[in-house]
Amino acid sequence: MARLVHGPLMIATMFAAVATVFVPLQARSAECVNKGRFSTWMKDFKRQARAEGISERTISRALNGITLDRKIIRRDRRQGFFAQSFGTFSKRLATNHRINAGRRKIEKRRQVFERAERDYGVPPEVITAFWALESDFGIGMGKYSILRALATLAYDCRRKELFTGELMYALKILDKGWVRPSDMIGSWAGEMGQTQFLPKHYLEHAVDYDGNGTRNLFKSDADIIGTTAAFIKHLGWRPGEPWLQEVRIPSNLPWEKTGLDIKLPRSQWAEWGVKDAKGRALTADELQAALVLPMGRKGPAFLAYPNFDVYTQWNHSLSYCITAAYLATRIGRTGGPMQGRDRDIPKLSLNEAKELQRLLQRRGYDVGKVDGIIGSKTRAAVKAMQIKYGLPADSYPTPRLLWRMRG
Repeated sequence: MARLVHGPLMIATMFAAVATVFVPLQARSAECVNKGRFSTWMKDFKRQARAEGISERTISRALNGITLDRKIIRRDRRQGFFAQSFGTFSKRLATNHRINAGRRKIEKRRQVFERAERDYGVPPEVITAFWALESDFGIGMGKYSILRALATLAYDCRRKELFTGELMYALKILDKGWVRPSDMIGSWAGEMGQTQFLPKHYLEHAVDYDGNGTRNLFKSDADIIGTTAAFIKHLGWRPGEPWLQEVRIPSNLPWEKTGLDIKLPRSQWAEWGVKDAKGRALTADELQAALVLPMGRKGPAFLAYPNFDVYTQWNHSLSYCITAAYLATRIGRTGGPMQGRDRDIPKLSLNEAKELQRLLQRRGYDVGKVDGIIGSKTRAAVKAMQIKYGLPADSYPTPRLLWRMRG
């Protein structure tokens, strides 16, 4: 919390609830009950680690003395950061401070970034935007013992299979000598390093980019840059193509064609009157793009290209994905200040969003968990109801829609 002016530690800590990559949605209820003693579970896990070939030295250095952290279990079951509106979320995270810090980092490590782009095809601004959001370049990696956090979540009944595997991967990283147990300080959810990888992805994708024989995502800028680029390429990055473009939209679009699930040639969007953020004609080619309206048709609008799919694999939150992709355009100077984010657009409160989800469920729609977070399933159901009521089908839940559904 030392630099509260920009809030990096505070924001990074909130992001750790769901941020990096890659934690699947829970398979079990958040209300499941743990049975058995933690100490008994730990003995069983150590036996599994030995069977996996982990050295006795690593097992003892990593796990001896670890105790259950019930605060982590409580925190895991009440995640809610992404219930914020996109306007609030993006404004708090895509800041001028992060734009300038990203540009300075690129200039400072230019040769490493250029090498990574040659090797993996990923532009420096894409890497630095993730780096800035995940930890503010190492300032906000988190304060928890990764090993204690993973052990706690592996013992907990909610996602025990996932985190039992992640704890085993963490031991394998230690067994390779890449880092020490004392280095493993990070998110309460088990993410590690300055771009917050879960141990599985750290183990499988880390590269020794500084050539010192280890792969240290906590302290080595070169390893962080190379590894993040390698992982982004693994997720399907297409070199030389855009990822997100802010656009201006006309008032008479076929709104039912908007949303991440519908990709059309850029020429089609141009024919319908979509223009770039400065009002210029789009390139009328066959590059596929989806028109995304995170705050509905009256808020900011973006064309999401195939490379945007990498962002949705990195994180399940649409607000996070658009914010990270937009921040990259700002760092790389291909995008300007966001338009429409500060407009007075009616929005639902958290309780109203939950009520809407319950009403959608009663009508047979799958919205996932009723938590007030407007995810892809809720947005799809909202679009279906908008079409049914003859409203503009922009997938954005409004008080007007809620009023109609109340009957």
